[in-house]
Amino acid sequence: MDHQISSGAKVITVDVHAAKNLLNSGHRYLDVRTVEEFEKGHVEKAFNIPYMFDTPQGRVKNPKFMEQVLSTCCKEDHLIVGCQSGVRSVYATSDLLKAEFKHVSNMGGGYIAWVENGFAVQKPKLEL
Repeated sequence: MDHQISSGAKVITVDVHAAKNLLNSGHRYLDVRTVEEFEKGHVEKAFNIPYMFDTPQGRVKNPKFMEQVLSTCCKEDHLIVGCQSGVRSVYATSDLLKAEFKHVSNMGGGYIAWVENGFAVQKPKLEL
């Protein structure tokens, strides 16, 4: 499922199996869920930059998203972008492509699909 964006670049969506293979070959995983979602569990070695924040008025876009990504990544990095179910990550991937990131893919199905496939996740350690 490709989504055309105004710059002419297409958001490429890969399934979780393809994403896992790309991560094993050196891609980095950008988790765009909220910090709260990320802390409940995430793809191993993922880094978290929320695309949206939960507020009393509902979700709002993180105004510093691109600035935060650019402080962690360069435009040549190979990135897989994921969220909870694969919706926010499409928008985040689109924004990254518009900002001239060259190697960015959206992970279809998000963290939910990753877990459903039994792939490894990092979860918080329970205090005893």
